[in-house]
Amino acid sequence: MARQLLRFTGVGGQGVLLAGEIFAVAKIKSGGYGLKTATYTSQVRGGPTVVDITLDEEEIFYPYANDGDVDFMLSVAQVSYDSFKKGVKVGGTIVIEPNLVHSTPEDREKWNIIEIPIITIAKEEVGNVITQSVIALAIANKLTGALDKDILEEVMLSKVPQKVHEINKKAYDLGYEYASKVFTDCKVDESCHIDAKEVEEK
Repeated sequence: MARQLLRFTGVGGQGVLLAGEIFAVAKIKSGGYGLKTATYTSQVRGGPTVVDITLDEEEIFYPYANDGDVDFMLSVAQVSYDSFKKGVKVGGTIVIEPNLVHSTPEDREKWNIIEIPIITIAKEEVGNVITQSVIALAIANKLTGALDKDILEEVMLSKVPQKVHEINKKAYDLGYEYASKVFTDCKVDESCHIDAKEVEEK
């Protein structure tokens, strides 16, 4: 597989750095090369954060993504989306959380914008908003086909405490389920919106 450049953007506290680390480690575990580079303007919660993941079968000598090189981006914060979207190549895919991020008509002309309510899924279907990073991880992998699903899940579980394995497995499976809808419900290379399920209040 050719080199892939993935980008996760959000704000401090949303877990995007962990998602990037999991991708890189899983690629190495698969026998390839994986590298994570992170940038954050503030280490406190709420500061714009971006992590770039380079995945390749050959050794990686340059760890940074130039503007226009990124194949795939996922964003759960408007400030980070606006700051880092220019790195995505024309025709590339950007997944956004539509309750928190809004794209422009020009964005939708330039990129394949996919709206998936990641925060809503984490809160209402998993029952824990912290699992949003795991949902994002699964969505990214399903849409890019970057890594073996089971290896990525194994690495993800190794990074979280045993007591929360089941809830994170649920989040991972839901991420794959929602990303799969893109292939069945959306037209190829067109922007798309996926709705969350209706969850009955207990």
